[in-house]
Amino acid sequence: MTKIGKLALAAAIWIGTLAGVMSQPQQIHANTTPIRIMLDGYPLQFPAEPIIQEGTTLVPFRAISEALGIQVTWDAKSKSISAIKGTGANTVRVQLTLNSKKSSVNGAAVDLAAAPQAVGGHTLIPLSFFSQQFGAQVNWDQKTRTVSISSPQQRMYTMGFYAISSFSDVSVIPSLDSVAFGWSRIDENGKFTLNGKDFKWPLPAGNTTPESLVSEAAQSRTLPYLMVYSGDVNGELTKIIENADARKQAISEIISTAKSNQFQGILLDFEGLGLTTDKAKTRSSFTAFVKEVSLQAKSENLKLALALHPLNSSYQGYDYKALGQIADEIIIMAYDYRSGGGTGQPEPADKVDEAIRLALKETKKDKLVLGLNLNSENAKSVNTLIGLAKRYDLKGIAIWRLGLISSDEWTQMQKSIEFKK
Repeated sequence: MTKIGKLALAAAIWIGTLAGVMSQPQQIHANTTPIRIMLDGYPLQFPAEPIIQEGTTLVPFRAISEALGIQVTWDAKSKSISAIKGTGANTVRVQLTLNSKKSSVNGAAVDLAAAPQAVGGHTLIPLSFFSQQFGAQVNWDQKTRTVSISSPQQRMYTMGFYAISSFSDVSVIPSLDSVAFGWSRIDENGKFTLNGKDFKWPLPAGNTTPESLVSEAAQSRTLPYLMVYSGDVNGELTKIIENADARKQAISEIISTAKSNQFQGILLDFEGLGLTTDKAKTRSSFTAFVKEVSLQAKSENLKLALALHPLNSSYQGYDYKALGQIADEIIIMAYDYRSGGGTGQPEPADKVDEAIRLALKETKKDKLVLGLNLNSENAKSVNTLIGLAKRYDLKGIAIWRLGLISSDEWTQMQKSIEFKK
């Protein structure tokens, strides 16, 4: 039997099995309790209510396809739906026709348990068939009338932060697309330094030196960033971004340090702006600072990344729209929402979702990277956050930090993400 033939047969068997399972909820639940769709543990909103017909759940095709990153086109003349994902040998092509149980998967005919149909101006398609063909896993909870979808593994840009006590995860670096080494900061006097209390240039450990870590990262095609950290606790950050001479001096030292130590980019992690200061002035000053860094970084062939508080945080000193036009990428630090921080509880996914949607109104998705603070997450919540990054087709994720990744979290990441080879 050919590969396509096996695929069609497997699909038909799977669809028939799921249809039998899902016919029971229709009989048991005679009430009108709405069906919920959970994608990677977080609700998926639909423009029209899913329905169960002939034991099969049907959902609005465009909503599920966009959430799974599938290209969908509608042909009004033939009343057919084409769905494509992947490239080359990995391409999956599905074609469905309104009111027909006949479909095509990579050219092979496959019968559907229920025909796609138009409801309230939206085309609904069989969820089980659609999801299975594109590698997603679907489960049905008849008690809660909930369909749970796990998105398939997907190649995503992945950054790691190497900062405090990160050496235990040094072996992860070659699988990352970039790594930000947190070895410098702006101190309480508004001066750039490699000798801060926390973010500082580390001492050698045997044959392992800071220089060798940077060099080995570059050799493994993992772009090494020099991360510059600062907080505005005592106004030290405000001092530097609002003072032309201080800006010039700090920028010169940052660029010089990056170049002399073979870094390929600079990541500014400037936190706490806009809490007590004039927000408009702070945004303008920070944007001007970043623009000056960018001009000098480009002249030295260095990339520029920014780690920013989310737009739904208390810190309003960041102009995402302007900064998105300057920087190569923006890491959304969508965490520390819970009072006091460091609670050990996962971040509220609805707040992370909101942070992403607000950022997308200001900045292109291919520049946005979702930050994950592993101080507070677990394997289940990591899956949800990665799922949100996939759902909105963001550039990727950034892990704060190496040294905090548990075996369960790493296993989940590997299931969700196809890392760099």
